[in-house]
Amino acid sequence: MIRILPDQLINQIAAGEVVERPAAVVKELIENSLDAGARRIDIELEQGGIGLIRVRDDGAGIPKNELPLAFQRHATSKIASLGDLERIASLGFRGEALPSILSVSRMRLTSRTAQDAHAWMLGGEGKLDSAAPVPAAHPPGTGVEVRDLFFNTPARRKFLKTESTEFRYAQQAVERIALSHFEVAFSLKHNQRRVLDLAAADREATRQARIEAICGGEFVAQSQQLDASRLGMRLYGWIGLPSFARSQPDLQFFYVNGRFVRDRLAAFALRRAFADVMHSTHHPAYVLYLEIDPTLVDVNVHPQKTEVRFREAARVHDLLFGAVHQALRGLRPDPVRHHRVVLDAAVPAPPQPALPYALDVRVKPEIPHLAEPSAAYVEPVVSPTPAGMADEPPLGHALAQLHGVYILAQNRHGLVLVDAHAAHERVLYERMKRQLDGGGIPAQALLIPQTLTLHEDEADALEARRAALYRCGIEIDRTGPTTVCVRAVPPLLGGDDVAGLIRGLVRDDERHQVAQHFNEVIEAQYRVLADVACKAAIKANRRLTLAEMDALLRDMEATALSGQCNHGRPTWVQVGLRELDRLFLRGR
Repeated sequence: MIRILPDQLINQIAAGEVVERPAAVVKELIENSLDAGARRIDIELEQGGIGLIRVRDDGAGIPKNELPLAFQRHATSKIASLGDLERIASLGFRGEALPSILSVSRMRLTSRTAQDAHAWMLGGEGKLDSAAPVPAAHPPGTGVEVRDLFFNTPARRKFLKTESTEFRYAQQAVERIALSHFEVAFSLKHNQRRVLDLAAADREATRQARIEAICGGEFVAQSQQLDASRLGMRLYGWIGLPSFARSQPDLQFFYVNGRFVRDRLAAFALRRAFADVMHSTHHPAYVLYLEIDPTLVDVNVHPQKTEVRFREAARVHDLLFGAVHQALRGLRPDPVRHHRVVLDAAVPAPPQPALPYALDVRVKPEIPHLAEPSAAYVEPVVSPTPAGMADEPPLGHALAQLHGVYILAQNRHGLVLVDAHAAHERVLYERMKRQLDGGGIPAQALLIPQTLTLHEDEADALEARRAALYRCGIEIDRTGPTTVCVRAVPPLLGGDDVAGLIRGLVRDDERHQVAQHFNEVIEAQYRVLADVACKAAIKANRRLTLAEMDALLRDMEATALSGQCNHGRPTWVQVGLRELDRLFLRGR
């Protein structure tokens, strides 16, 4: 039998979408406060928000005659037409939050406008006790008290986590909103203990303080500000430096017109921008804000309004990827920040001279090439201290090579340690990318072509990439169902470990068999170049002259993204004089 559901059950069903846990209630109430023009919002929680959620603000308040309407479903002051829905500037707009929250809690709302002599209160348990507001004491603004969440829906309450976990979710909800509304002061208490006290941040210094309070001092120290505009859109905020890569995506804040969202397009574009400087198992950190015409974004695609849909997704992707990618490519070594880097858009494009360490290893009889590292101690070659330090380059001058792996250099700040292979790998990779963008990598024919036996599907994958590989300087032919013949490779590789390179490309294909995405062909070619650079870079136990070491340091200073190798590992670190003094107890 078909029947119309009672209002309370309708609201409880809606609550299942809007009120997932205490954090969702906190989010909805704070957003209402912000839409009311609040400049200070105080949040108090007990038992992770399950026992009590209290949110007070100094906003415009709700007139007495409108209080009952506030608890009606789909009653809102924020939109009135389809045109308003298509140009939403407020955080809330559906008019479902208050009736949904009331349906699963003991709730009381008290509000006072600036014109009223006193406040008015309305509330109930699961439903309104009365349709008529009663007088109450409250300063101008609104206070909402929510107790015993899900008291009348015990099955829902069983799905809640522990008190500490629920509070962590609620705190995250407050922090996400606080990062997008610097002009508003926030305070948060849990079980009578103050957890957050964020003053209004109307200056750059106070905004940095809020970022530090929420994201931590290390993020502030290892981040760079970004501000880019394109095609009527603006992207600004902070990006963590590659050295601040995270094992979890726990410091990723992305906002669209002031609203925190989780967007797959944005996440993909930003991760792709960091791909050249970050290991695939790590995650970038960022606090970024996208300003876009409201008519070009649909925020009405998720019950909790945490997802959006862009009407011109390609333009948004290009802005996010392009702005962050360009910012990262402007990073250059800065010894003051150790192996971290600073944005320097004014640095000229790096030159491409033929350097001693870039020669093919087969024509380096004066420098023997050892493919495998040795455990034996290698006596370092030491140079005299540079006479003048005033105009020295950032990474200083080479002093010695340690164990055939590390370059030791001296600059005015102390000691610089460089992983020669990782640094050379980045230099070669960036050089080949420029060659690829300029028309392609030259190929060098192998004296004796090499034939490899693969699985048939692997041979199919390589054959499908034959044209892309050719642009990267790798020429292959399919000679049988399971055989591939390699006829030419980039000159840098010099014929070394051709089989290892090709098998690595096959494994790379397996790792990257994902959905089609922007510039897939170019990125696939870059992955090939990264493998070539890794194979061709300086190997462990190859003895370098001081001139070769200095040449590598200079090339690092002129190369984009030189702080990390192609796999995201750091290429160099700075050990300051104070750290060295502490090691030897100097000054004590």
